[in-house]
Amino acid sequence: QVQLVESGGGLVQSGGSLRLSCAASGRALSNYVMGWFRQAPGKEREFVAAISWTSGSTSYADSVKGRYTISRDNAKNTVYLQMNSMKPEDTAVYYCAARLVINRQYHYWGQGTQVTVSS
Repeated sequence: QVQLVESGGGLVQSGGSLRLSCAASGRALSNYVMGWFRQAPGKEREFVAAISWTSGSTSYADSVKGRYTISRDNAKNTVYLQMNSMKPEDTAVYYCAARLVINRQYHYWGQGTQVTVSS
């Protein structure tokens, strides 16, 4: 079982930055891949970025590559999403998620945090 709690959302102007945090708790977190997803009003949830607890390898959606950076602090069991050069189309509820390395599906989700980018 993994529990996830996001924080750090808010309102930012276009071109600005925000950093989201995801505090994770549970056993054997090293067996998991952590991901960030987002869902804008009227749209399906989409993948944003992911990171392996163990190797630190990362992946990004094309829409955020070069602007967003995912990282983790193993000592704090926390994953971060640094968002720079933000655009109004980045407005969404952002969710932290976890999946076992051997699985493709994310089984654990946080409650979500709202991010709004004004133009």
